[in-house]
Amino acid sequence: MARKSRDQDLLMEDELTAAFLGDDEVASSASTTDEPQDVAEEEWDEEDAVPGQLAVDVYETKEKLIVKARTAGVNKQDLDVSLSDNTLSIRGTLSAGGEHEVENYFVQECYWGEFSRSIALPVPVKEDEVEAVLKDGVLTITFVKVNQETVKKIQIQ
Repeated sequence: MARKSRDQDLLMEDELTAAFLGDDEVASSASTTDEPQDVAEEEWDEEDAVPGQLAVDVYETKEKLIVKARTAGVNKQDLDVSLSDNTLSIRGTLSAGGEHEVENYFVQECYWGEFSRSIALPVPVKEDEVEAVLKDGVLTITFVKVNQETVKKIQIQ
């Protein structure tokens, strides 16, 4: 398939903004000019920084609940996975490496820094039977589901 225009392959600034902000935030952050902005000159207050949100897939098999997350470039020492009150929390840091000599970015689309995600598990699981594996940039957390037939029914008198 032939490409019609190189411009069609590039994300415009408003499209990039829309990908990361809600509709209301896009409208308020829309630029009043079509001139490109110099990323190095934009002010960024680190106190306003919020962790990025980790994208996940959550699915079940007959006996297991599985959570998968792309964590390419993250060392397992930089990951914190915990389970509390049937809520899974994944936190980590994605390091950009040594870029101390960068004078100016022309395009910066990759997210670097802290990320987190909390997920209320959709089915009961055995909290003491959890396995977490980081392989090929994918974190896979596998839970054994509680057999619904073993749930104790309480008779109302």
